[in-house]
Amino acid sequence: MFDVAVIEDAAAAEVSLDPVRARLLAELSVPGSATMLAAKVGLPRQKVNYHLKTLEAHGLVELVEERRKGNVTERIMRATAASYVISPAALSAVQPDPSRAPDRLSARWLLAVAAQLVRDVGALITGATQAQKRLATFAIDGTVRFASAADRAAFAEELTAAVTTLVSRYHDENTTAGRDHRIVVALHPSVTREDPAG
Repeated sequence: MFDVAVIEDAAAAEVSLDPVRARLLAELSVPGSATMLAAKVGLPRQKVNYHLKTLEAHGLVELVEERRKGNVTERIMRATAASYVISPAALSAVQPDPSRAPDRLSARWLLAVAAQLVRDVGALITGATQAQKRLATFAIDGTVRFASAADRAAFAEELTAAVTTLVSRYHDENTTAGRDHRIVVALHPSVTREDPAG
């Protein structure tokens, strides 16, 4: 079971968004059978079994083992991941494209860049998993509290200058052995329960 899996297929995304199936996926962080799940979610075993087969057909759950109980074979299933992220690639016709409006101060552009990050890293995870290789990535996550909008603007300028200096120091346009890497730096108000708009 993966910690996080990226859903890139539109049909799998649709299946995962069904409330009953989403609940089953959550319950299947621990392996279980249709009978066990039926008791937990309050549905008939046959209905749970139908949903499990649909989830299995889209690679969201997998068979762990089969147990013989009298003349019935009980299938023990588990989710293929502890959590899922739906890639914008699942909505290919309407997925965000940061190149449409490259305004680095726009929240919508930030969202488009984040969507591209999810799409790209999801594709890389899929490829690395198939090749049975590790994927080299790096992320920084932190919180900074600004005393004023002027401090926030100054921080953004200094951060831009620092990143630009680092990129110019390490970027080698002439190498044939290297591989391009994307860097995404984002700054947005923290979301709190009291003030979701930030």
